[in-house]
Amino acid sequence: MFPRDFAWGAGTAAYQIEGGWQADSKGPSIWDTFCHEKGKVFGDQNGDVACNSYELWEKDLECIQKLGLTHYRFSLSWSRLLPEGTTRHVNQKGVQYYNKVIDDLLACNVSPMVTLYHFDLPQALQDQGGWKSPSTASLFDSYAKFCFQTFGDRVKLWITINEPYVCAKLGHEDGIHAPGLKEPGTTAYLVGHNMLRAHAMAWQSYDSLYRSRQGGQVSLAINSDWVEPFNTDCNEDIAATERYLAFSLGWFAWPVFVTGDYPEIMRSAIDAQSRKLGHKDSSRLPSFSKDEPSVLGTADFFALNYYTSRKVKPGGGCGRMMCMKSDRDAAEVLDPSWPICGVSWLAVVPDGLRKLLKYIKDTFNNPTVYITENGFSQLGPVEIEDVQRAEFYKDTILKVAEAIQEDGVRVRGYFAWSLLDNFEWADGFSVRFGLFHVDFADEMRSRTVYRSGQEYAKMILKHKLGK
Repeated sequence: MFPRDFAWGAGTAAYQIEGGWQADSKGPSIWDTFCHEKGKVFGDQNGDVACNSYELWEKDLECIQKLGLTHYRFSLSWSRLLPEGTTRHVNQKGVQYYNKVIDDLLACNVSPMVTLYHFDLPQALQDQGGWKSPSTASLFDSYAKFCFQTFGDRVKLWITINEPYVCAKLGHEDGIHAPGLKEPGTTAYLVGHNMLRAHAMAWQSYDSLYRSRQGGQVSLAINSDWVEPFNTDCNEDIAATERYLAFSLGWFAWPVFVTGDYPEIMRSAIDAQSRKLGHKDSSRLPSFSKDEPSVLGTADFFALNYYTSRKVKPGGGCGRMMCMKSDRDAAEVLDPSWPICGVSWLAVVPDGLRKLLKYIKDTFNNPTVYITENGFSQLGPVEIEDVQRAEFYKDTILKVAEAIQEDGVRVRGYFAWSLLDNFEWADGFSVRFGLFHVDFADEMRSRTVYRSGQEYAKMILKHKLGK
């Protein structure tokens, strides 16, 4: 059903699980700062301790082994390794921690997939302008080279930046993620641009300096919903759907996989809205410089984070104000037949993943694909017997198998989100995605496998046995 060397994984991110927010000389990140301000996160919760994986890594490793994972995706904390964000000051305790994680995984025949950046910019760099500053791309490249040099002899799958869309829009347009900026209509495009530049520099550095001796692969993780027209016979709805895809998936995939530039639909929509609002200056969507290496071709595989699907029609703007929603002019509609799991935005549509995988194959030149995140959330009372989530994983993995066998999509791995219940950004600990429940009221942060974790382990074992 799946390729013999298929990657069966689960994922986490440093800020969401590690805790130890100032242990052993770690520097603060923008999420430390954001969470320590009142009113930013559900219940004013924070990741100061979270799952305490900085001290309880061996417990995480036990969870990984119980599931029988072949791969584990985790992120490095930039400010744990480089407290000031630059290689002038290296925190050896941070290096030792990640060396142990990587070495322990390999000793258990688990391959690491390492994310360099999962939302947690060092605060020292935010103080210098953060992702709005063009120079942050070069600083990221230096950090990436440090990581390739330090860990690349053992790490063969790298993600440079996780979900640049979320970092740009939620962090710099909506202000609901760190660094909490609300600068609609301009800053998100600039941030997304600098993140793409940073990714391209890091990929080029790996390609020229490390690939020949380390033999790894590098990509960036792009999140996207699957979307369809609200009315499939309505031209306006069809056009809105194309715009929605261009402003989400296309924003980052088009430059990397197709043209080296943003989708024309995206640029023309932004520029038309600017003219409408009397904004006569240069385009709010930046252009790539001919003096820098091209972003085109800077991915060795397609890393996809998929959670949900939408129907789309025109609308959803901000009146006379400049904002991404007005530029996009595409309103999201939930199909009432789709069940909702936990958080209101997460409609359960496994078939949407299959359709999105086929779209990626057809649009982006049939790349190798790793599904780097996919999951099902739980709210309210803890249900260890999470039958719905267990069914979700069965249904979803069946759709991935169909995408491989019937649609010819070259899917090479699937990473459930998440290994553990963890700090779910602005939702704090109120939303749970784990295959293992973490008791945050317990000082030892005890981990208990959910029914979904047990079922996922059975699916992995069945594959390993060739059934």
